[in-house]
Amino acid sequence: MVSIVARGLVLAGMAVLILAGAACSSPPPIKALKIGVDLPLSGPEGRAGTPALNGVQFFVNKHPTIDGFTVQVAAKDDAVAGRHDPEKGASNIRALAADPLVMGVIGPFDSTVARAEIPIANTAHLALISPAVSSRCLTKEPYLPAGLSPTRAAISCKAAGLAAPSDLRPSGTNNFFRVATTDDLQGPAAADYAFKNLLLRRMAVLSDHEAYGQSLAGAFMARFVKQGGSIVARLDFDPTGSDDLTGFLRIAKGDGAQGIYFGGVTANHGCVIRAQMASVFGHGDATPFIGGDGIAQDPDCVRNAGANAVGIYATVPAIAAESVPTAQPIIAAFKAQFPGGGDYGAYSMAAYDSAGVLYAAIDRAIKAAGGTLPARDSVVTEIAATTAFPGAIGTFGFDTAGDTSLRIVSVFESRSSDPAKAWPWVAAVNYTAALPY
Repeated sequence: MVSIVARGLVLAGMAVLILAGAACSSPPPIKALKIGVDLPLSGPEGRAGTPALNGVQFFVNKHPTIDGFTVQVAAKDDAVAGRHDPEKGASNIRALAADPLVMGVIGPFDSTVARAEIPIANTAHLALISPAVSSRCLTKEPYLPAGLSPTRAAISCKAAGLAAPSDLRPSGTNNFFRVATTDDLQGPAAADYAFKNLLLRRMAVLSDHEAYGQSLAGAFMARFVKQGGSIVARLDFDPTGSDDLTGFLRIAKGDGAQGIYFGGVTANHGCVIRAQMASVFGHGDATPFIGGDGIAQDPDCVRNAGANAVGIYATVPAIAAESVPTAQPIIAAFKAQFPGGGDYGAYSMAAYDSAGVLYAAIDRAIKAAGGTLPARDSVVTEIAATTAFPGAIGTFGFDTAGDTSLRIVSVFESRSSDPAKAWPWVAAVNYTAALPY
């Protein structure tokens, strides 16, 4: 007979073998990687940034893994007190760069934030893909090409008070890519639409004393004049001073202005000007008010314009996804998952495609690394090699500077004083061929 002690030892040994077998059959540890996001997610600017984040999250929800790696979204807010903040954006990129699992970042949304972030990300070999930033000087010289400046001569980025693209890339390699096109096309697109579609011939022009607004205004004026139009009045105003511009509007009307172009953002009283136009030009769309994506699809613009909200036109330097037939099923699925009224925005699909480009690059980099987590610079290289990505907004790639091959500017019109009903898409201006400045 086997003693009780011996039997106990046998049973204990069997238990050890069972546990060892269980350990051998346990699943391997979960592999993970992260996609960073840097956008304004709070305050007024969060109304545009959060729908873009939703676009990224929607793509990740549909594609939770890449080559066996679970994908996590690491989102950071670059807004402070409701406004984009370059220092906060820079801090966000440092934090994302310090996380070895972050393979790339979707964002930022604003050009001043981009200028602060690109050098930091460049040193860290970290790719940035922006769904919205449109400042030309982030990727190309000059600030305004010959023919798009009021003097008809090229203006360099440094002459405009901005860093040259090469100054933003200390490593000498480009790490910044964007799905939106550039402001040097946005101003001309507004001019072309005003001249050809609205049949305007005499315009007054305002800008809000910031580089973004001044660039738009300069490009609009040059293109409008080239088309055969006239600029009858021009003012670059300081938004920190008085916002009463009715005096300028009276001068513009006296000089025969048929419309007002505004280069700037809603927060700098852009659409307050539209409200003031009522006392000078009267209510309604007889005297159009035209601006860029600094006012486009912004509920605050409509609110600030008040009873004179109808007749505002605004350009966005990207394809309007609602105008692309193949995007409609994706938009419908997005809205089913994000049903809130403010969940979808002008850059939701651009952010969705930005995530898709980054996914595809990470996938190729993982395969090249034999299935292991790739080096960040290999992800940058794969993004730079993108020539024909089949996105929701169309098939596109990037040129050597990181700019999209889709040189399309969308035009939206405010047709209601109700922010929820305003801003349908009305036209696309395509500059696939070189713009004849």
